[in-house]
Amino acid sequence: MNNNSQSIHIKRDILIRLVKAFDSDNFEKNVAKIPFDMRPKGADVPYRCCIYKEREIIKDRIIADLGFALEPLDESERLDEMAADSLQRKTIEENPLTVIDAACKGCVPSRVYVTDLCQGCVARACEKACKFGAITIAGGKSHIDPSKCKNCGMCINACPYNAIVRLIVPCEQACPIGAISKGENGTATIDFEKCISCGKCVAACPFGAVNEKSHIIDVLKAIKDGKKVVAMFAPAIAGQFPGSIFQLKSAMKKAGFFDVLEVAQGADITTKKESAEFVERIEHGATFMTTSCCAGYNNFIAKHLPEIKPFVSDTKTPMYYTAEIVKQKYPDAISVFISPCVAKRKEVQANENVDYVLNADELGAIFVGRKIEILEMEDTQYDYDSSKQARNFGVTGGVAAAVNSLLDDEEKANAYVIDGLTKDSIKQLKKYAKDGCCADGNLVEVMCCEGGCIGGNSNIASPKIAKKIINSLLEKSNDLK
Repeated sequence: MNNNSQSIHIKRDILIRLVKAFDSDNFEKNVAKIPFDMRPKGADVPYRCCIYKEREIIKDRIIADLGFALEPLDESERLDEMAADSLQRKTIEENPLTVIDAACKGCVPSRVYVTDLCQGCVARACEKACKFGAITIAGGKSHIDPSKCKNCGMCINACPYNAIVRLIVPCEQACPIGAISKGENGTATIDFEKCISCGKCVAACPFGAVNEKSHIIDVLKAIKDGKKVVAMFAPAIAGQFPGSIFQLKSAMKKAGFFDVLEVAQGADITTKKESAEFVERIEHGATFMTTSCCAGYNNFIAKHLPEIKPFVSDTKTPMYYTAEIVKQKYPDAISVFISPCVAKRKEVQANENVDYVLNADELGAIFVGRKIEILEMEDTQYDYDSSKQARNFGVTGGVAAAVNSLLDDEEKANAYVIDGLTKDSIKQLKKYAKDGCCADGNLVEVMCCEGGCIGGNSNIASPKIAKKIINSLLEKSNDLK
């Protein structure tokens, strides 16, 4: 989840204004006015050096929300022209993330740093702790030679005054595979050859400089054009809004969606297939199997750890199976996945049955922009009654528990959960792949985000609140048979 509340507030405000502009009688003109409406002449400048930079950053955020990359961007391009271009777009852009240079602070390089708290003590604990000879004492204070420092942190642990600290770059620190770093101009740049679209940099940046490229205009246009736009919402989305999932369906239909399906319906299919696959693999001598429903994990495997692929379940994701159901029921439909994370945008690009992605924030903006109150909606039932296990897929441990729920006692898996892809958990996975076995269990559930999908960076509710809402839903749901 993105914890940068002020940045979220600004982004949400822009999305709501975009929806209102789309519903107005002059979309292009009203989009172009948004930076000036949000930062009018004479207004206090709350965050940046001047009102003009504030407007520039808002403009760039709008461009990302219109679905366009900012790398590279012709600065002479007018916002109204880009708004018009968004209405003519036939395909979505490949990489789901983009960086707003003007918003990026250009943080100082990540390094170990001696602060003014240093007392130049006689013990010289920091100097003795350093195995690389990077620390010397001069002028009554410790000094670190950056050419020798390995950023091991031993001096940090040794200092009795806590005078040595590690300076971090939040986006770089959050990225588990080193895909984001400083570019030639000193601001953040993403290496899309490495990037697994986990979205951790989006959540980590305190300046809101890393943005998703939205499909909101594409979806609104498809609805306006009278197409059958069918929404499929991930199990984690059930915890993002007030009211029941039955009121949520009514609200989404009022917003213009032709029909709404729970992706939990597809999760029931995933559970049945994955449990059968697990039993078959173990019977044929496999030492372990990992789950395969996390898009971020799947992206990681494809780019960084193909060696573990033989141990990954071949079962498709819940979205995959739900999209098949949609296309069978509505062959001419435009299908939209309501997602908790960035990574699903990459999965959608590889799935011909899914057209667009909206996250919880974007869906919420449609509700606000069109004055739809979920709590005022009547309940609308679903054609399929998803199971308790499927509706819990978005919570850490939920997938493994669902698989085990269908297995006999002698078949049950020894489940182990990797709760978030980090540098340490990646080392674990690499060890499993190298050793060809897993000492921690024979069914490894891997979730890219801590807490599971409810911890996805594209969510709007805290994982604690989301889990509470989902648990309430589970109490009214039936077990999978």
